[in-house]
Amino acid sequence: MASNERTMLRVVRTDAREWVGEHAEELANEKFPKFIRADRVVDQYMGRVLEFFPELSLMLLDEQDVPVASGSGVPIRWDGRTATLPTGYTQALVQAVEGRERGETPDTLVICGAVVVPSLRGRGYAGQALMALRRAAEAAGLSRVIVPVRPTTKAFYPLTPIENFMTWRRDDGTAFDPWVRTHERLGAKILAAAPASQTMTGTVSEWERWTRLPLPESGDYVIRGGLSVLRVDRSADQGVYHEPNIWMRHV
Repeated sequence: MASNERTMLRVVRTDAREWVGEHAEELANEKFPKFIRADRVVDQYMGRVLEFFPELSLMLLDEQDVPVASGSGVPIRWDGRTATLPTGYTQALVQAVEGRERGETPDTLVICGAVVVPSLRGRGYAGQALMALRRAAEAAGLSRVIVPVRPTTKAFYPLTPIENFMTWRRDDGTAFDPWVRTHERLGAKILAAAPASQTMTGTVSEWERWTRLPLPESGDYVIRGGLSVLRVDRSADQGVYHEPNIWMRHV
């Protein structure tokens, strides 16, 4: 495993390559919560994100030139103050797109995510994807790098406020959550909670289909894969789920 961790991956733009073979199949079969794509605002802006910022969408290739990981980000203008952070992932996309359309000069990269082929996790590839994005930010003249981290173990504690969860530490002093630990190992620091980084909405029947859970009355529900609870209002025929993240700063 140690030799794999020292293997340096080659970085190309995502639009130069496609996932192929078994790796593509693994990613296609990975079981993400179905509601994760129910952020209506992200749907409105994602096309322009892909059009405007292709140089900040990267793919990492192994020694056989096969894609094994990827990462992406968007550029925004931010003054470095915690109080003026975007509310989370969704607002960062909005600020990036609308800032580009206004002709604004960005100074900060927001890392939107990193993906590693499931069978290859634990080899340090996610960290390499994050570092590749940091280098891309530097090349683009972006002096700051921040990320709304989706803590992977928060789904086991959906009733715990993200403000509390982000303070949890293991006995050795490192972050309780492994994805937060990955960022901290690369020098990132926690800035603030983002309790509504994304907002997913749908009808009651849509939420019942996404969660495979009957929702017989209005109220709050714990849902599989949710980092917080789903709030259902049957009289309005609506379910609303706020996805919490943790803002961290790399540079």
